[in-house]
Amino acid sequence: MKIHLRAAARGRLPAHRPFLVLMAATALLTVGCATGSTPGTTSGPGATGSAPSQAADAPSGSITLYTSVTQPTVDAILEGYKSRAPGVTVEVFRAPTGELASRIAADLRTGKIGADVLWPTDPLSIGGYADKGLLRKWQPVEAATIADAYHTDTYWGTRFLNMVMIRGKDVTPGPLAWTDLTDPAYKDAVAIPDPAFAGSALGALAYFAEADGLGMDFYKALKANGAVQVKSPVEVTTGVAEGRFLAGMTIDQSAREAIKKGSPIELVWPSDGAIAIYTPIGVVGESANPSAAESLVEFILSEPGQKAIGSVGFQPIRDGAGGPPPDGTQVAPDWSVALGRQADILAEYQAIFGD
Repeated sequence: MKIHLRAAARGRLPAHRPFLVLMAATALLTVGCATGSTPGTTSGPGATGSAPSQAADAPSGSITLYTSVTQPTVDAILEGYKSRAPGVTVEVFRAPTGELASRIAADLRTGKIGADVLWPTDPLSIGGYADKGLLRKWQPVEAATIADAYHTDTYWGTRFLNMVMIRGKDVTPGPLAWTDLTDPAYKDAVAIPDPAFAGSALGALAYFAEADGLGMDFYKALKANGAVQVKSPVEVTTGVAEGRFLAGMTIDQSAREAIKKGSPIELVWPSDGAIAIYTPIGVVGESANPSAAESLVEFILSEPGQKAIGSVGFQPIRDGAGGPPPDGTQVAPDWSVALGRQADILAEYQAIFGD
């Protein structure tokens, strides 16, 4: 597989530098997806594909994937997918959630989304496009095991991000529950990620806004205690590891990777629950190559695709596919309710932590 980096070295992409990854292969595959069939070809906003039917031709041609998942995740998926569909070339635009939304908004101003597949970080980042009829309605064969809470008829969960706390290894006492981050012991020394930039932080905001005993008062208390907003969960992890903060809110995978590399931090699974945010994927309704787009989604939801996700340290949506098991209770907002309030709660948050 040839990988061309336009603006960054291989590895985690800096927040301001999206780039393209190209995957190309030459031979045609003899089957269209895991079940030896290819999906229907009806296209257009909100188009409903016919049930998968037996096809003589395997998926081929090129598709574009817009995503905010980490580069190691993209690499692992495309490495596995090239053996499933060697006749398909996948072009990838990867950027943080806020920048990805800007790219899609720019696309829509010119007429349509420039991607065939959308794979953002959280359900709030895709739900609006589904509500506008911009995603394709169909049923992936590999989605049969996904619980109803983690899919709609246009997008399906692929993995979980667990928002947890971290603390410096020498910080005692350490926080145990989310509200501990507002304790005077951590005055001016807590870092939180920006929900306008990172989808995981947006998912956490959706949970806190509705949770009993927390709500937006939780963020007001954090601000009053001097908590500092940084852009991403990775920046939280780095800041705590460097001793600039005593504790913070980050993704469990980020914390585990840092600990593995020797960072002096500890992962704290909140006693009142880590916030489990599912990462959805969907096919754009106006995709010019829906057969190939659907075959990519089928692969990501398949056991090999899920194992690829688990191999880079995330919890797959599919049980038994590896990855780190939860260390404790997981909680989540009602995503349908959160989607309806997304703009309001983000505005409330920015009124608290805005510049």
